[in-house]
Amino acid sequence: MLLEEEAAFFRDVRPWGFILFGRNVQSPDQVRALTEALRATVDRPDAPVLIDQEGGRVQRLGPPHWRKYPPGRAYGQLPANDPLLRREITRLGARLLAHDLAGLGINVDCLPVLDVPQAGAHDVIGDRAYGATPGEVAGLGRAACEGLIAGGVLPVIKHIPGHGRAMADSHLDLPVVEAIYADLDARDFAPFRVMSDMPMAMTAHVVYEAVDPRRPATTSRKAITQVVRGAIGFDGLLMTDDLSMKALRGDLTSRARSSLAAGCDVVLHCNGGLEEMKAVLAGTRPLVGRSAQRAKAALARLAKAPEPFDVEEGRARFDAAFEGRFA
Repeated sequence: MLLEEEAAFFRDVRPWGFILFGRNVQSPDQVRALTEALRATVDRPDAPVLIDQEGGRVQRLGPPHWRKYPPGRAYGQLPANDPLLRREITRLGARLLAHDLAGLGINVDCLPVLDVPQAGAHDVIGDRAYGATPGEVAGLGRAACEGLIAGGVLPVIKHIPGHGRAMADSHLDLPVVEAIYADLDARDFAPFRVMSDMPMAMTAHVVYEAVDPRRPATTSRKAITQVVRGAIGFDGLLMTDDLSMKALRGDLTSRARSSLAAGCDVVLHCNGGLEEMKAVLAGTRPLVGRSAQRAKAALARLAKAPEPFDVEEGRARFDAAFEGRFA
Protein backbone atom coordinates (compact mmCIF):
# COMPACT_ATOMS: atom_id res chain seq x y z
CA MET A 1 0.00 0.00 0.00
CA LEU A 2 1.31 3.43 -0.94
CA LEU A 3 0.91 5.90 1.92
CA GLU A 4 -0.35 9.37 1.05
CA GLU A 5 2.80 11.03 2.42
CA GLU A 6 4.88 8.75 0.20
CA ALA A 7 2.71 9.47 -2.82
CA ALA A 8 3.01 13.21 -2.16
CA PHE A 9 6.81 12.90 -1.92
CA PHE A 10 7.01 11.00 -5.20
CA ARG A 11 4.70 13.46 -6.96
CA ASP A 12 6.95 16.30 -5.85
CA VAL A 13 10.32 14.62 -6.46
CA ARG A 14 9.38 12.55 -9.54
CA PRO A 15 12.03 9.83 -9.20
CA TRP A 16 13.13 8.01 -12.35
CA GLY A 17 11.93 4.69 -10.92
CA PHE A 18 11.10 2.51 -7.95
CA ILE A 19 12.25 -0.79 -6.44
CA LEU A 20 10.14 -3.37 -4.61
CA PHE A 21 11.18 -5.70 -1.80
CA GLY A 22 9.54 -8.55 0.08
CA ARG A 23 7.92 -6.08 2.46
CA ASN A 24 6.07 -4.53 -0.49
CA VAL A 25 4.51 -7.68 -1.93
CA GLN A 26 1.52 -9.62 -0.64
CA SER A 27 -0.55 -10.88 -3.56
CA PRO A 28 -0.67 -10.45 -7.34
CA ASP A 29 -3.58 -8.01 -7.22
CA GLN A 30 -1.89 -5.97 -4.50
CA VAL A 31 1.39 -5.74 -6.44
CA ARG A 32 -0.40 -4.74 -9.64
CA ALA A 33 -2.24 -1.99 -7.77
CA LEU A 34 1.02 -0.82 -6.19
CA THR A 35 2.94 -0.59 -9.46
CA GLU A 36 0.05 1.33 -11.01
CA ALA A 37 -0.07 3.71 -8.04
CA LEU A 38 3.69 4.31 -8.14
CA ARG A 39 3.63 5.15 -11.85
CA ALA A 40 0.66 7.44 -11.35
CA THR A 41 2.70 9.59 -8.95
CA VAL A 42 5.22 10.38 -11.70
CA ASP A 43 2.71 10.27 -14.58
CA ARG A 44 4.91 7.95 -16.67
CA PRO A 45 3.40 4.62 -17.72
CA ASP A 46 6.85 3.20 -18.53
CA ALA A 47 8.52 4.36 -15.29
CA PRO A 48 10.90 1.59 -14.19
CA VAL A 49 9.71 -0.63 -11.36
CA LEU A 50 12.61 -2.82 -10.29
CA ILE A 51 12.88 -5.96 -8.22
CA ASP A 52 15.61 -8.45 -7.23
CA GLN A 53 14.17 -11.68 -8.57
CA GLU A 54 17.17 -13.93 -9.16
CA GLY A 55 15.95 -17.21 -7.67
CA GLY A 56 17.53 -19.11 -4.82
CA ARG A 57 18.42 -16.90 -1.85
CA VAL A 58 17.46 -13.69 -3.64
CA GLN A 59 13.80 -13.90 -4.62
CA ARG A 60 11.40 -11.20 -3.43
CA LEU A 61 8.34 -12.93 -4.90
CA GLY A 62 7.78 -16.45 -3.64
CA PRO A 63 5.21 -19.03 -2.56
CA PRO A 64 2.31 -19.26 -2.17
CA HIS A 65 1.56 -16.80 -4.98
CA TRP A 66 4.72 -17.18 -7.06
CA ARG A 67 6.98 -20.05 -8.04
CA LYS A 68 10.36 -20.73 -6.52
CA TYR A 69 13.27 -20.55 -8.95
CA PRO A 70 16.74 -22.06 -8.60
CA PRO A 71 19.89 -20.02 -7.93
CA GLY A 72 22.19 -19.15 -10.80
CA ARG A 73 24.64 -21.94 -10.01
CA ALA A 74 21.96 -24.58 -10.60
CA TYR A 75 21.78 -23.64 -14.29
CA GLY A 76 25.51 -24.10 -14.67
CA GLN A 77 25.35 -27.50 -12.99
CA LEU A 78 22.67 -29.02 -15.21
CA PRO A 79 23.99 -32.32 -16.52
CA ALA A 80 24.54 -31.85 -20.21
CA ASN A 81 27.15 -32.80 -22.74
CA ASP A 82 26.00 -29.84 -24.81
CA PRO A 83 26.48 -26.47 -23.07
CA LEU A 84 23.82 -25.05 -25.37
CA LEU A 85 21.24 -26.93 -23.32
CA ARG A 86 22.29 -25.02 -20.21
CA ARG A 87 21.92 -21.79 -22.15
CA GLU A 88 18.47 -22.84 -23.37
CA ILE A 89 17.21 -23.61 -19.87
CA THR A 90 18.76 -20.43 -18.45
CA ARG A 91 16.96 -18.39 -21.11
CA LEU A 92 13.76 -20.28 -20.41
CA GLY A 93 14.03 -19.62 -16.67
CA ALA A 94 14.48 -15.91 -17.29
CA ARG A 95 11.58 -15.92 -19.77
CA LEU A 96 9.37 -17.45 -17.07
CA LEU A 97 10.58 -14.86 -14.58
CA ALA A 98 9.73 -12.12 -17.07
CA HIS A 99 6.25 -13.57 -17.53
CA ASP A 100 5.71 -13.45 -13.76
CA LEU A 101 7.03 -9.91 -13.43
CA ALA A 102 5.45 -8.30 -16.47
CA GLY A 103 2.05 -9.51 -15.34
CA LEU A 104 2.53 -7.48 -12.15
CA GLY A 105 3.70 -4.31 -13.85
CA ILE A 106 7.37 -4.88 -12.94
CA ASN A 107 9.56 -4.09 -15.93
CA VAL A 108 13.13 -4.33 -14.59
CA ASP A 109 14.81 -7.31 -12.91
CA CYS A 110 18.16 -6.89 -11.14
CA LEU A 111 19.53 -9.96 -12.90
CA PRO A 112 21.91 -11.44 -14.03
CA VAL A 113 24.71 -11.74 -11.47
CA LEU A 114 27.90 -11.61 -13.56
CA ASP A 115 30.30 -11.96 -10.65
CA VAL A 116 32.88 -14.74 -10.99
CA PRO A 117 33.32 -16.43 -7.60
CA GLN A 118 36.79 -16.93 -6.16
CA ALA A 119 37.72 -19.82 -3.87
CA GLY A 120 37.88 -18.64 -0.27
CA ALA A 121 35.88 -15.45 -0.88
CA HIS A 122 32.79 -14.50 1.10
CA ASP A 123 29.72 -16.49 0.08
CA VAL A 124 27.56 -13.39 -0.47
CA ILE A 125 27.84 -14.30 -4.16
CA GLY A 126 28.31 -18.07 -3.85
CA ASP A 127 25.58 -19.99 -5.65
CA ARG A 128 24.16 -16.80 -7.13
CA ALA A 129 26.92 -17.06 -9.76
CA TYR A 130 26.23 -19.14 -12.87
CA GLY A 131 29.61 -20.84 -12.89
CA ALA A 132 33.22 -20.73 -11.80
CA THR A 133 34.78 -19.26 -14.95
CA PRO A 134 34.27 -16.00 -16.85
CA GLY A 135 33.10 -17.92 -19.91
CA GLU A 136 30.43 -19.85 -18.03
CA VAL A 137 29.19 -16.73 -16.28
CA ALA A 138 29.10 -14.64 -19.45
CA GLY A 139 27.40 -17.32 -21.55
CA LEU A 140 24.59 -18.01 -19.10
CA GLY A 141 24.31 -14.34 -18.17
CA ARG A 142 23.69 -13.56 -21.83
CA ALA A 143 20.99 -16.24 -21.98
CA ALA A 144 19.28 -14.79 -18.90
CA CYS A 145 19.27 -11.30 -20.40
CA GLU A 146 17.78 -12.62 -23.63
CA GLY A 147 14.98 -14.36 -21.74
CA LEU A 148 14.09 -11.26 -19.73
CA ILE A 149 14.11 -8.92 -22.72
CA ALA A 150 11.98 -11.35 -24.74
CA GLY A 151 9.39 -11.20 -21.97
CA GLY A 152 9.27 -7.41 -21.77
CA VAL A 153 11.55 -6.97 -18.75
CA LEU A 154 14.90 -5.19 -18.74
CA PRO A 155 17.93 -6.82 -17.12
CA VAL A 156 20.44 -5.12 -14.80
CA ILE A 157 23.91 -6.69 -14.94
CA LYS A 158 25.58 -6.74 -11.54
CA HIS A 159 27.79 -6.10 -9.65
CA ILE A 160 30.06 -4.20 -12.03
CA PRO A 161 33.07 -4.47 -12.22
CA GLY A 162 32.91 -7.69 -10.14
CA HIS A 163 32.14 -8.79 -6.57
CA GLY A 164 33.40 -12.37 -6.78
CA ARG A 165 36.73 -11.85 -4.97
CA ALA A 166 35.26 -9.89 -2.07
CA MET A 167 36.20 -11.28 1.34
CA ALA A 168 33.34 -9.43 3.03
CA ASP A 169 29.62 -8.91 2.46
CA SER A 170 29.21 -5.32 1.26
CA HIS A 171 25.82 -5.19 2.98
CA LEU A 172 27.76 -5.30 6.25
CA ASP A 173 31.32 -4.11 5.60
CA LEU A 174 33.62 -2.66 2.94
CA PRO A 175 35.35 -5.39 0.90
CA VAL A 176 38.90 -4.66 -0.25
CA VAL A 177 40.26 -6.68 -3.19
CA GLU A 178 44.05 -6.87 -3.42
CA ALA A 179 44.37 -8.69 -6.78
CA ILE A 180 46.63 -7.22 -9.42
CA TYR A 181 45.00 -5.40 -12.33
CA ALA A 182 45.86 -8.05 -14.92
CA ASP A 183 44.02 -10.72 -12.91
CA LEU A 184 40.99 -8.49 -12.41
CA ASP A 185 40.88 -7.66 -16.09
CA ALA A 186 41.17 -11.29 -17.21
CA ARG A 187 38.67 -12.77 -14.75
CA ASP A 188 36.45 -10.31 -12.89
CA PHE A 189 35.89 -7.73 -15.62
CA ALA A 190 35.57 -10.26 -18.45
CA PRO A 191 31.84 -11.17 -18.19
CA PHE A 192 30.89 -7.50 -17.98
CA ARG A 193 32.93 -6.79 -21.10
CA VAL A 194 31.03 -9.51 -22.95
CA MET A 195 27.74 -8.03 -21.70
CA SER A 196 28.65 -4.36 -22.18
CA ASP A 197 25.76 -3.91 -24.61
CA MET A 198 23.14 -4.36 -21.89
CA PRO A 199 20.93 -1.37 -20.98
CA MET A 200 21.66 -1.12 -17.24
CA ALA A 201 24.30 -2.11 -14.72
CA MET A 202 24.59 -1.97 -10.92
CA THR A 203 27.85 -1.10 -9.21
CA ALA A 204 29.85 -3.07 -6.66
CA HIS A 205 30.58 -1.44 -3.30
CA VAL A 206 34.08 -2.91 -3.46
CA VAL A 207 37.55 -1.33 -3.28
CA TYR A 208 39.95 -2.60 -5.95
CA GLU A 209 43.39 -1.59 -4.72
CA ALA A 210 44.88 -1.91 -8.20
CA VAL A 211 42.41 0.70 -9.47
CA ASP A 212 41.64 3.01 -6.54
CA PRO A 213 42.89 2.02 -3.08
CA ARG A 214 40.78 4.67 -1.34
CA ARG A 215 37.25 4.37 -2.71
CA PRO A 216 34.83 1.59 -3.64
CA ALA A 217 33.86 1.44 -7.29
CA THR A 218 30.50 3.11 -6.60
CA THR A 219 32.14 6.35 -5.48
CA SER A 220 35.41 6.09 -7.44
CA ARG A 221 35.77 8.21 -10.56
CA LYS A 222 38.85 6.17 -11.45
CA ALA A 223 36.95 2.89 -11.28
CA ILE A 224 34.01 4.17 -13.28
CA THR A 225 35.99 6.10 -15.89
CA GLN A 226 38.93 3.75 -16.37
CA VAL A 227 37.25 0.38 -15.77
CA VAL A 228 33.45 0.50 -16.16
CA ARG A 229 33.36 2.96 -19.07
CA GLY A 230 36.92 2.23 -20.24
CA ALA A 231 38.26 -1.31 -19.98
CA ILE A 232 34.80 -2.89 -19.84
CA GLY A 233 33.24 -0.48 -22.32
CA PHE A 234 29.82 -0.25 -20.68
CA ASP A 235 27.94 2.83 -21.86
CA GLY A 236 24.47 2.03 -20.54
CA LEU A 237 22.72 3.43 -17.48
CA LEU A 238 24.88 2.93 -14.39
CA MET A 239 23.10 2.74 -11.05
CA THR A 240 24.55 2.29 -7.61
CA ASP A 241 23.88 -0.69 -5.44
CA ASP A 242 21.81 0.26 -2.40
CA LEU A 243 23.20 3.39 -0.75
CA SER A 244 22.09 2.06 2.65
CA MET A 245 24.66 -0.74 2.62
CA LYS A 246 27.34 -0.50 5.27
CA ALA A 247 30.22 -0.72 2.80
CA LEU A 248 29.73 2.98 2.07
CA ARG A 249 30.91 5.69 4.42
CA GLY A 250 29.29 9.01 5.34
CA ASP A 251 25.65 9.99 5.54
CA LEU A 252 23.16 9.24 2.79
CA THR A 253 23.39 12.72 1.32
CA SER A 254 27.16 12.47 0.90
CA ARG A 255 26.90 8.92 -0.44
CA ALA A 256 24.48 10.04 -3.14
CA ARG A 257 26.56 13.08 -4.02
CA SER A 258 29.80 11.09 -4.17
CA SER A 259 28.26 8.38 -6.36
CA LEU A 260 26.97 10.87 -8.91
CA ALA A 261 30.23 12.82 -8.87
CA ALA A 262 32.10 9.59 -9.60
CA GLY A 263 30.04 8.96 -12.71
CA CYS A 264 26.98 6.96 -11.71
CA ASP A 265 23.87 8.03 -13.58
CA VAL A 266 21.30 7.26 -10.87
CA VAL A 267 21.42 6.24 -7.22
CA LEU A 268 19.47 3.42 -5.62
CA HIS A 269 18.03 3.61 -2.11
CA CYS A 270 16.20 0.55 -0.82
CA ASN A 271 15.20 1.06 2.83
CA GLY A 272 11.98 2.87 2.01
CA GLY A 273 12.09 5.24 4.98
CA LEU A 274 10.76 8.66 4.04
CA GLU A 275 13.34 10.61 6.05
CA GLU A 276 16.14 8.58 4.47
CA MET A 277 14.70 9.23 1.02
CA LYS A 278 14.76 12.95 1.75
CA ALA A 279 18.40 12.69 2.80
CA VAL A 280 19.27 10.88 -0.44
CA LEU A 281 17.38 13.50 -2.43
CA ALA A 282 19.52 16.25 -0.91
CA GLY A 283 22.58 14.68 -2.53
CA THR A 284 21.10 14.22 -6.00
CA ARG A 285 20.62 16.38 -9.06
CA PRO A 286 18.17 16.37 -12.00
CA LEU A 287 18.55 13.56 -14.52
CA VAL A 288 19.91 15.51 -17.49
CA GLY A 289 22.59 15.35 -20.15
CA ARG A 290 24.32 12.08 -20.93
CA SER A 291 22.67 10.35 -17.96
CA ALA A 292 19.21 11.29 -19.23
CA GLN A 293 20.15 9.97 -22.67
CA ARG A 294 21.27 6.66 -21.17
CA ALA A 295 18.03 6.41 -19.17
CA LYS A 296 15.96 7.02 -22.30
CA ALA A 297 18.00 4.50 -24.29
CA ALA A 298 17.56 1.88 -21.56
CA LEU A 299 13.78 2.19 -21.58
CA ALA A 300 13.78 2.09 -25.37
CA ARG A 301 14.95 -1.52 -25.07
CA LEU A 302 11.55 -2.49 -23.67
CA ALA A 303 9.68 -4.44 -26.34
CA LYS A 304 6.29 -3.14 -27.42
CA ALA A 305 4.97 -6.66 -26.91
CA PRO A 306 6.55 -9.77 -25.38
CA GLU A 307 7.81 -12.61 -27.53
CA PRO A 308 5.07 -15.22 -28.14
CA PHE A 309 5.36 -17.84 -25.42
CA ASP A 310 3.45 -20.94 -24.35
CA VAL A 311 3.72 -20.53 -20.58
CA GLU A 312 2.42 -23.96 -19.60
CA GLU A 313 4.70 -25.74 -22.06
CA GLY A 314 7.63 -23.61 -20.87
CA ARG A 315 6.97 -24.43 -17.23
CA ALA A 316 6.72 -28.12 -17.97
CA ARG A 317 10.02 -28.08 -19.87
CA PHE A 318 11.69 -26.09 -17.10
CA ASP A 319 10.41 -28.39 -14.36
CA ALA A 320 11.57 -31.45 -16.27
CA ALA A 321 15.08 -30.02 -16.56
CA PHE A 322 15.30 -29.43 -12.82
CA GLU A 323 13.29 -32.39 -11.55
CA GLY A 324 14.56 -33.19 -8.06
CA ARG A 325 17.52 -30.79 -8.36
CA PHE A 326 16.43 -27.93 -6.13
CA ALA A 327 13.90 -27.50 -3.35
